[in-house]
Amino acid sequence: MVASMPPETSAGRPSGETGRQRVAISGVSPEIDCGRFPIKRVVGEPVTVEADIFVDGHDLVSAVLRYRHEEDPSWSEVPLEPLGNDRWRGQFTVTRLGRYRYALRAWVDHFATWRRGLARKAEAGQDVAVDLLIGADLLEASADLATGDDAAALRAAAARLREERDPTQRVREALDPALEALVHRCPDTRFATDYDKGLSVVVDPERARFSTWYEMFPRSASPDPTRPGTLRDVEARLPYVAEMGFDILYLPPIHPIGRTKRKGRNNAPVAGPGDPGSPWAIGSSEGGHTAVHPELGTLDDLRRLVRAARELGIDVALDLAFQASPDHPYVREHPEWFRWRPDGTVQYAENPPKKYEDIYPFDFESEQWATLWEELARVVEFWIEQGVHVFRVDNPHTKPFAFWEWLIDRIKRAYPDVIFLSEAFTRPKVMYHLAKLGFSQSYTYFAWRATKQELIDYFTELTRSEVREYFRPNLWPNTPDILTEQLQHGGRPTFMARLVLAATLGASYGIYGPPFELMEHVPFAQGSEEYLDSEKYQVRHWDIDHPDSLREFIGRVNGIRRAHRALQTDRGLAFHRIDNDQIIAYSKVAPGDDDAIVTVVNLDPHYTQSGWLELPLDRFGLEPDQPFQVHDLLTDAYYLWRGAWNYVELDPRRVPAHILSLKRRRRTERDFEYFL
Repeated sequence: MVASMPPETSAGRPSGETGRQRVAISGVSPEIDCGRFPIKRVVGEPVTVEADIFVDGHDLVSAVLRYRHEEDPSWSEVPLEPLGNDRWRGQFTVTRLGRYRYALRAWVDHFATWRRGLARKAEAGQDVAVDLLIGADLLEASADLATGDDAAALRAAAARLREERDPTQRVREALDPALEALVHRCPDTRFATDYDKGLSVVVDPERARFSTWYEMFPRSASPDPTRPGTLRDVEARLPYVAEMGFDILYLPPIHPIGRTKRKGRNNAPVAGPGDPGSPWAIGSSEGGHTAVHPELGTLDDLRRLVRAARELGIDVALDLAFQASPDHPYVREHPEWFRWRPDGTVQYAENPPKKYEDIYPFDFESEQWATLWEELARVVEFWIEQGVHVFRVDNPHTKPFAFWEWLIDRIKRAYPDVIFLSEAFTRPKVMYHLAKLGFSQSYTYFAWRATKQELIDYFTELTRSEVREYFRPNLWPNTPDILTEQLQHGGRPTFMARLVLAATLGASYGIYGPPFELMEHVPFAQGSEEYLDSEKYQVRHWDIDHPDSLREFIGRVNGIRRAHRALQTDRGLAFHRIDNDQIIAYSKVAPGDDDAIVTVVNLDPHYTQSGWLELPLDRFGLEPDQPFQVHDLLTDAYYLWRGAWNYVELDPRRVPAHILSLKRRRRTERDFEYFL
């Protein structure tokens, strides 16, 4: 609540105007940590604000939602509408990249209070002569606040209320809605309560909300198995990526790789002859974080790749891995940026008993931390200058929170279209805090949510709690570090089911390919989530034209995502009852659309599962006694359903999922609750 106790004079008596601020404002949402952090939106999205607003006694209240882009000098306002029980709601739409501020203002509406009383007295047949004179005084006061034609119209209305003529006619004029609207154009807000805690909205490009990522190692992109791939080979593979419907191509680090303590195949502590090392061991005599590995090509090759990708509607994303190999120029030129051990060696990365001797973490507690921050910001700005505006950030939870807040704010103020994806598989509160600090998207626990109830609980948390205001989930069924037990043993049905879940539960998702579409599933060892012969430590050759590939299925799913707005947002997700724990069912709808998507997935990769699905017909504008048509967008089959309960059956050996399109009526205000 903003209103405070009146200030006191030296004699302890109230002074100032705050004692006449009678309206209380509380329970504002969205408001992240008392306004400490912004909420997130993309261009064109609404910001819906609610608050508890009330006053002592029986007077009526008026309230407005105030907002402005941070570059605008003045506020815009929209009225708040009462929802009942002293709850109010207002909405504005963000139309520009950058940052908006929003606040609330509320005041006692003496004219509305008078108008309500006048109507009640007139209806009861009471004498309203004095009340009409009071109304005239209120109109005169409003005229003093107005200008031009509005002021003249208000004074003329006041004069008419004072005329000695038929009271019934004067009451009718006093209650004219046009007069009320005129008064509300110039309200008396001298004693208004302002709720302004610096609440803000960071507005990103649309791709921050809806994106489809494809990860690949450039050195494994060669069509010739006798040589490693290059950036030119990646460019040649762009049509393949575009054909599958991906709009972000993410490349692991493309920088020179250190030789000291280089890892060998399958993470062997000693590299063999010709082992290329891990791309995350960044830096050698050939350069560091602003260099391209000579075996991959040149900066010109990267710029050419970025341009070619953009022509196909694809953004190239690079990895930000803020760490160094022992051979990085930073180690020689800036030893103060690293932690030195008593034996005179640099502290390498470790997670005991695991050792990562090929990687030196930066010492963010160094006396020279400020120069380190500046250098890392320069690295990001360098790649932006090459045309890269999307970054996947490696292990951000191992660097200071303050650094990320500073860096992301600095970059996005200069380049508001830049997108940062947080790769932090860590504790939930840490993941959420990183999102609050500014990361545009975040990896999630999706890969390990396997059962029906696990999925329902997790995605209810992500989409139905305050988390949705600042945390944009990006769902990955696999990564170079994650080959889940499901993918190891579930075969083709599991790969298909996990793809459908990722693509329809989340507006943004990604796969690590070609291993995903080629259904690579052999782990390094039993109980491990590491791939055997992982690309992290060696060059692989992939037969992307293999007839068993899922590329066509992936392309179909991504085409469905592009064609249906309901799948392009994380809002509007609702789970539905089905009497089988091996089948999960849910729907998504989009505001203003007459199309809804219902997804049904068989979580059992081995057996056909069936059940009766219950749909809330009012959510889709369907009549209980009328048949309706559903179209399976995966198989192009049509079904005629009737009523709330309908039978589904899914054979995982064919297609383990339905993605069903339901034609529905246009959305009304009643349906709006699904998006709040």
